[in-house]
Amino acid sequence: MGILRSSFTFMLGTGAGVYFAQNYNVPDIKKLVNTWFFVAKHIEETYKKPDKKDD
Repeated sequence: MGILRSSFTFMLGTGAGVYFAQNYNVPDIKKLVNTWFFVAKHIEETYKKPDKKDD
């Protein structure tokens, strides 16, 4: 009974996701994640401490 319930929930969620993606302006998650990684990398490089040189 557990596999039927979990597969029904999965199929219902998939169907709802497809419906919303086709009928509403849903943002592209991959694009958002790449943008946030770029921003985080830029912030890290900006505020990073300089390397110590033992010359």
